[in-house]
Amino acid sequence: MLLQQLINGLTLGSVYALIALGYTMVYGILELINFAHGEIYMLGAYLGIIILGFLTAAGLTAYSVPLALALTLLLTVIFSASYGFTVEKIAYRPLRTAPKLSPLISAIGVSIFLQNYVMITQGATDKVFPSLVGNAGFSILSTRITFLQASIIVVSGIIMALLHAFIRKTRTGKAMRAVAQDRSMASLVGINTDTIISVTFIIGSGLAAVAGLMVSMYYGLVNYFIGYSAGIKAFTAAVLGGIGNIPGAMFGGILLGLIESLGSAYISSEYKDVYAFIILIVILLVRPSGLLGRDAEEKI
Repeated sequence: MLLQQLINGLTLGSVYALIALGYTMVYGILELINFAHGEIYMLGAYLGIIILGFLTAAGLTAYSVPLALALTLLLTVIFSASYGFTVEKIAYRPLRTAPKLSPLISAIGVSIFLQNYVMITQGATDKVFPSLVGNAGFSILSTRITFLQASIIVVSGIIMALLHAFIRKTRTGKAMRAVAQDRSMASLVGINTDTIISVTFIIGSGLAAVAGLMVSMYYGLVNYFIGYSAGIKAFTAAVLGGIGNIPGAMFGGILLGLIESLGSAYISSEYKDVYAFIILIVILLVRPSGLLGRDAEEKI
């Protein structure tokens, strides 16, 4: 049973980690908590269902299910990234020089707007993701692992590894780190900070879209309110690992998923949503910089 819960927690934690990366990347550059990020995740889940529905109607799933799912993932990421880019350009960029409370209020407003936008256009009832993969899987030490669980863990791991390599090795990644360190100095040496910030939102939104699609496949049901709870938990994961720290967001997401899965199995499943808030309070009290974060020193 322990191994089974570890697999379940690793699956859930992989999703939290992908969403938490969006929070920590935006905070690292703008020092802004993008509370609309959870709604981008929710949009990814809905877009996955809509796009897969069109592909099914076109007969692609009858031809090849893996191809249909891969195309669904690609289009979902593209559309969700465009949503993230639009939100940054309309709701955050005009407030770049405003007091920090202003973009925070704008983020909350965008979150409420996107929830109601999806509720009005798609309805308030749950939407069902078609079961194309099924419950097929394999067993390790009497522990059942479905192919879908294995796919979520593997895909999430690959994406996180690619993101880490992108941030550390590419020219754009180095520019992102420079803007995060000192935005004014980065602009003085020729870095287009507006472009880098937009790229950050695009990447974060794409990661959230991947998480939304995988969750809709895993649970089979989505609604317009899933972004709120997942967003809070992913934010907790980012704080747990160290807000603004990309490896910390990955570690925090995995750890939170494991804690939630083990707590549900060995304590009570009725309080599974409470564990994230307990962890958030404890971390803020004991180590506000997070497990992998460092206390910043301000030099004058």
